[in-house]
Amino acid sequence: MEWRDEGVLLSVRKHGEGSAIIEVFTKRHGRHAGLVRGGGARKMAPILQPGAQLSVEWKARLEDHLGSYTVDPIKSRAVQIMGDRGALAAMGMVSALLCLGLPEREENTSLYARTIDLVDALGEAADWPARYALWENALLADMGFGLDLTQCAATGVTQDLIYVSPRSGRAVSREGGKEFADLMLPLPRFLRMDDPIEETAPVIEALRTTGHFIETWLMPALGRNKSPSARERLIAALKREG
Repeated sequence: MEWRDEGVLLSVRKHGEGSAIIEVFTKRHGRHAGLVRGGGARKMAPILQPGAQLSVEWKARLEDHLGSYTVDPIKSRAVQIMGDRGALAAMGMVSALLCLGLPEREENTSLYARTIDLVDALGEAADWPARYALWENALLADMGFGLDLTQCAATGVTQDLIYVSPRSGRAVSREGGKEFADLMLPLPRFLRMDDPIEETAPVIEALRTTGHFIETWLMPALGRNKSPSARERLIAALKREG
């Protein structure tokens, strides 16, 4: 078995004497692990950094084997990510959530495209925090836990939607949720419109909402009782910078 592809590096762990097992979110083969011989060597450290774009060739005797990777760098994102605490935490969350949640070896072109858009923006574009919040929302949908932000769950209207029900994940209008406003989650307009912005406060509100459903819906489905710790570091960094 053999194929070539490209993708973003999610994780690296040492294996034996000088090798490493890496997980790559590839364009056509989904999340895919493989052994890199010599991947634990010092000279490979600058290449095998989470967030790096790699060209990979995978070989194995049988399809269900771990197999081995030959890797070539396409784009290093280490400087832009490592130089920003928030971006570093966001990359940690991207890696953790994809490694935990994505079915192995299943193509997912839409989430792949959104992930590449996000990691290209981390530490570079002013709106990367909003792109990250939108990425979390898209991930929830891909994992089968999508939020319905199209109309009010209480009244059916499609205007003035400012809340999300913490129970159903459905949007609620100002009028429909006024009696339970203190129990509702916020719904910033950019999250509903899937349109990134540069303001920090709405992003933190959006992350409060997506975080609730990651914690209460996604993590239990993955056999976890808590979100990865990188999420707390991300929110703390955004609050400092905001």
